Amino acid sequence: MRRGRFLRASTLALAVAGVATLGGLAGAGASPAGNQKPQVVRASGDIAPKIDRFRTSLGSDNGGAPTQNATGRREINWDAVPDDLASPNALPSDFFNATTEPRARGAVLETPGDHVAVSAKAGNPAGVPVRFGDINPSYTNTFRAFSEERLFSPVGSNVVNLHFNVPGTTTPAAVKGFGAVYTDVDHKESAAFEYFDAKNKSLGKFAVPVSKNGYSFLGVAFPEPVVARVKIVYGNSKLGPKDGKKYDVAVMDDFIYGEPQAQT
Repeated sequence: MRRGRFLRASTLALAVAGVATLGGLAGAGASPAGNQKPQVVRASGDIAPKIDRFRTSLGSDNGGAPTQNATGRREINWDAVPDDLASPNALPSDFFNATTEPRARGAVLETPGDHVAVSAKAGNPAGVPVRFGDINPSYTNTFRAFSEERLFSPVGSNVVNLHFNVPGTTTPAAVKGFGAVYTDVDHKESAAFEYFDAKNKSLGKFAVPVSKNGYSFLGVAFPEPVVARVKIVYGNSKLGPKDGKKYDVAVMDDFIYGEPQAQT
């Protein structure tokens, strides 16, 4: 297994509506472990307004400095990854939690598959197709980038485990919430986030809304920084098969999460 890494909270007045269930997925009225009832933001199609509301709920953007802030958020949009570290190459294990700015983001990405990867950009020197077209040529037209132009996915698996550290360190951390953009979630209940605390106890599992050939957003925020890990499921298959009735392959763009706080 290879590893890859990157890059006052206000009241979250967001309706929790239409949260689907998925073999144990938390529904609109469910209370996750530890009575940490979350607030859920879900959107498909025109997702930008809901993303802005989720960002506001977490606080200001703290960028990529190797410091721990009391409030705010961090983001990853993948686009600063250089060509030689993009697909078909694996993302280096320390890229998203370097000790120097701007790559100290406090995010550690793992997969049970081969590696995590970001897609190639247009005009790259090696001529690699964009949007994971090197894995399947159909993906170039299937997937869309929300913030130009790279996308993110595991390779050899449809699962990524996102752990949090104090930015720029190996100190385990927890965050208040995590949200992300998907592209091309075709099947209901094929993509999901499951949140875990520092003791690896599930805080709830939530379905990503469907948006065939479009964008989906799911963000979940807790009252306190309790999320130590997020299990991210990318559709029902690893990259490789052509998207269709049997297979729903989906990839991701922007990550948005609360400022990582050292676990106590």
